[in-house]
Amino acid sequence: MMNLVKTILIGGAAGDGVKEAGINLARLLSSLGYYVFVSFEYPSLIRGGHNFCRISFSTEKIFNDHTTVDILLALNSETIELHKKELNKNALIISEKDLAMSVWAKEIGAPSIMRLSAALGALCKYWELPLKNLEHIFTEVFKEKAEKNIKLAQRGFDNFRPHVLDKLKIFKARPGEIVTDGNVALAEGLIKAGLNVYAAYPMTPASSIMHHLAKVGPTRRVTTVQPENELSVANLAIGSAYAGARTAVGTSGGGFALMEESFSLAGITETPFLAILSQRPGPATGVPTGTAQSDLNMARAAGHGEFPRIVLAPGDAEESYLLGGEALNLAWQFQTPVIVLLDKHLSESMVNVKLPQEKLKIKLGKIVKEVKGDYARYQFTADGISPMAFPGTQNAMIKANSYEHDEHGFSTEDLKLIVKMNDKRFKKMQGIKKAVAQLTPIKIYGDKKSKNVILFWGSTKCAALEALKENKKSIKAIQVLCVEPLPIDALKKELARAKKIIAVETNVTGQLADLVSEKCGVKINQKILRYDGRPFAVGDLVEKFKKI
Repeated sequence: MMNLVKTILIGGAAGDGVKEAGINLARLLSSLGYYVFVSFEYPSLIRGGHNFCRISFSTEKIFNDHTTVDILLALNSETIELHKKELNKNALIISEKDLAMSVWAKEIGAPSIMRLSAALGALCKYWELPLKNLEHIFTEVFKEKAEKNIKLAQRGFDNFRPHVLDKLKIFKARPGEIVTDGNVALAEGLIKAGLNVYAAYPMTPASSIMHHLAKVGPTRRVTTVQPENELSVANLAIGSAYAGARTAVGTSGGGFALMEESFSLAGITETPFLAILSQRPGPATGVPTGTAQSDLNMARAAGHGEFPRIVLAPGDAEESYLLGGEALNLAWQFQTPVIVLLDKHLSESMVNVKLPQEKLKIKLGKIVKEVKGDYARYQFTADGISPMAFPGTQNAMIKANSYEHDEHGFSTEDLKLIVKMNDKRFKKMQGIKKAVAQLTPIKIYGDKKSKNVILFWGSTKCAALEALKENKKSIKAIQVLCVEPLPIDALKKELARAKKIIAVETNVTGQLADLVSEKCGVKINQKILRYDGRPFAVGDLVEKFKKI
């Protein structure tokens, strides 16, 4: 019988099928009623380099993977050498020395990438688990191509001779759960909120949003487009939304930097514009396959000039689904640019989750389908939101202008009109703040009365909440999900009685900590920061919390 949390690490080189095996193992464990968390690490290389994934599983909800390893599936000696310090006492190691995985794959004419199926079969033997459970996963995933995977699993099951067994108890699977990552969850949220067009140029770690939408789009009325660069992506999105299609774009920091002029264009033309910005370490190319939270300041200040924008930061797959969909709604409700901040750890790590589809609905905003009389695209209104018609609407002249303009979209340098139009756009902020407040812009965990507070955002939530489970002292944890507009009043209320506030972020300067300190007038006592391109390890955070 397993302890509270157990961790399996699968390691090899690029092309060894490490990721595929990890996902299938997570699906197996999820089907047995366990909670799982899977992370992936790989170098920025076309070929070669060390690739590995960690699968942590538990009978209780698990927020992050653990770095101490109970089972190591090693496809090469490098994996054993690199991870031997992470092994728990009596950890199980399965390698080519224990199973002739490569030989068996050749014997049945299977590609080398399939050989890890034999190791998964061996795990079933170790856990005293009927092999049919794994065979069902293979059949579900690979369908008619599952035969060779099943044969290799049977070889591993029949030939593995573990010194001891660790019987795995089978629980009732939770209906409706899927094993997915933050990117796919967000993509599903966009579809639920009525996405029509998705445009992107491939850039890690946002690329899998495009891959997923390109795969499912034809049957779900979503057009996925890959233009030649990020400038074209942003301009295509503005043109698409101008024509009436609910559109989103996705990229990482360097790609979004190229989009900023168009981002500003969306601000003055009041065109709905949604950008998914999945962060990785910079500056420049930085660590392209690493994770970071270093683009918060850029997102909040993106684009030249001043105009309303919304910046949301989910912390897990469920929040990615909900906030992704609501971000699309907000862009169209308020006719303004919106950014969803993800990061590599959130974008690519996988969990089993039931996406709350009932919580997402399409909100259209002030769309005009019929015009009688004069139509002014930038009409002055009490809430700052003008009626929006699309080209082809009868009796409507639709004019978009990057210059400052009057109500009809004609360029102007009239001083009073310039002020009035700026004020008109910023009137939206009152409605934006009310709408964001309904989305739960902050969440509270732990001891809500404690005067010891930890503050975090984005995927740092994962390690922080997992560390809190192992901490015996009283701690209040605050997650910020909306960084623009920052929920100042709600934060002030929650921080009012705090004696010690500790910010936890994966960046060099503590960008959220500085923002909260500036806007809320509170002192951040200490920052726990990591900026080597890797997410926080649960054990490290546990020790840091204890010391502080």
